Amino acid sequence: MALVMDREALAAFLERDFGQVAGDFAVDRADEAGVTLRLRVAERHLRPGGTVSGPAMFGLADVAVYLAILSRIGPVALAVTVNCSIDFMRKPAAGRDVLAEARLLKLGRVLAVGDVLLFSEGVAEPVARAGMTYSIPKG
Repeated sequence: MALVMDREALAAFLERDFGQVAGDFAVDRADEAGVTLRLRVAERHLRPGGTVSGPAMFGLADVAVYLAILSRIGPVALAVTVNCSIDFMRKPAAGRDVLAEARLLKLGRVLAVGDVLLFSEGVAEPVARAGMTYSIPKG
């Protein structure tokens, strides 16, 4: 399926429809291969010890797959997560943004399945991997 929302369109959608969290994220890339989304790490994303919290990384993975889906089907605000499995593999590097590289494995009429690798900016080894399934509303 062809790209119907590019990086700028996805960023505008986030700002318009999810303004309460849009400032936490930046869409770095959106193309046929998938979406790269950046978590602009701030103090509120950290757990004791100064590392990025699991809920912040989950949120990044979730939004990245959501935007990968929208990049193909357009601005469907009511697409929702129905399943997630996330593996936290190593501690994110201190003082760096976290990047999510999301790709769609299946995009059907009712369900979409995506895979996400999360990286500390500038570090080659992933910090987490997530598999996400979304329900796509009819019509």
